[in-house]
Amino acid sequence: MNLSISEIKRQAKLSLKGKWGLGVLLTFIVFLLNLLLPTVIEMIMSGGPAEWINQENTPAGANIVSTIISIALIPFTIGVYWFYLAIVRGNNPEISYAFSIYKNGKTSFKMIGVSILQGIFVFLWSLLLLIPGIIKSIAYSQTYFLLRDHPEYSVLEAITESRRRMNGYKWKYFLLGLSFIGWGILCLFTLGIGFLWLVPYVSTALAAFYNEIIDIQDKDIEY
Repeated sequence: MNLSISEIKRQAKLSLKGKWGLGVLLTFIVFLLNLLLPTVIEMIMSGGPAEWINQENTPAGANIVSTIISIALIPFTIGVYWFYLAIVRGNNPEISYAFSIYKNGKTSFKMIGVSILQGIFVFLWSLLLLIPGIIKSIAYSQTYFLLRDHPEYSVLEAITESRRRMNGYKWKYFLLGLSFIGWGILCLFTLGIGFLWLVPYVSTALAAFYNEIIDIQDKDIEY
């Protein structure tokens, strides 16, 4: 079965029909939590906006707090992946679905662990050359989705399974990402506002990609 980029993007747009508002709202929330929240904390710990602007170096305490916040937000970031997978599967998730990982402390720590370990692996491969790092990043790209469908997987099992599942599909995944570059350039001319719509589109397309390769591979196993 041929995995068509145009078909994946068509599926993404169909899945988002009537749900663009949710996607835009979630993208805005992600922006607030990941970018604005650490900045506000740095301002407060620097003594106010004026002091923060004039300060050459960010206080060490602010950097530590920002790092802690970034780590704490990892489960939410993965929850966003799961949110769009649910949309592709027609499950009609609410925004709260992206935060649902926090209901289980063990799952939250597991997601933090898999994100950090995956980052270390990609970094180590990147030390060799940039290209191997990119290839491994693509190979590990299905890890978060796989943990949604297979919570029983360990961190290493999920990463390994992603690498296995992406055999023969890495170039297609790369081309899928590349196909959005034109839209990204156009969004720059909207002062970034267009990204509120582009991010849900890309995220849904990536979820549709996962859904398709899983479906194709599982059918191949059946036959």
